[in-house]
Amino acid sequence: MNLSPDGIVYWHVGPLALNATIVFTWAVMLVLSLGAWLITRGLDASLAPSRWQLLLEALVTAMRDQIQEIGHESAGRYLPFIGTLFLYIAAANLLAIVPGFEPPTGSLSTTTALAIAVLVAVPLYGVTEHGPRAYLAHYVEPTVFMLPFNIVGEISRTLALAVRLYGNIMSGTLIVAILMGLTPFFVPIAMQALGIVTGIVQAYIFAVLAMVYIASATAVHARRDPSTD
Repeated sequence: MNLSPDGIVYWHVGPLALNATIVFTWAVMLVLSLGAWLITRGLDASLAPSRWQLLLEALVTAMRDQIQEIGHESAGRYLPFIGTLFLYIAAANLLAIVPGFEPPTGSLSTTTALAIAVLVAVPLYGVTEHGPRAYLAHYVEPTVFMLPFNIVGEISRTLALAVRLYGNIMSGTLIVAILMGLTPFFVPIAMQALGIVTGIVQAYIFAVLAMVYIASATAVHARRDPSTD
């Protein structure tokens, strides 16, 4: 039993290996890209929108409203990043119902990469909004001796993001695999359904936490920005 798709290797030459994490990561990106193209290719303001278009618009509107509620400002600049995180994680978890599919979010390397993307995005949004000086100033508050602690805090919450998502997806997969061996009929089906719900919830939590970190950074520096005094 493989607890992570990293352990499933399809092709190996020297130091190069093509494992399930890479294969299914690209599969998720292909599904999302193809789905977006198919839904939006026939957009016409003069025609009635299709059900898929309405579903996509409802999803985008819901994400925009959630970002607006958390950040208390225009969601337009954050929607591409936060929306991409949510859609990728949700799609990866939902596709787990396909036989043979190994969700890449069950790999610590994938969840770490997603968390690092958040780690990089937080200061980028802060610096873009208020400049490097105003952003970096909070790392030495209330004194310069807090600098290492604030840096450790940034790293630790990134680690928490990665481990939380990985642990939940991996544990769900492991439980279903165990139950399949014990009772190979009704119980695993129920657990699979529960796993789908859990996967969506985990995608939502990851995206919300990412937005909370970004909103916290921009709000803190907004209060420090001399131009607002």
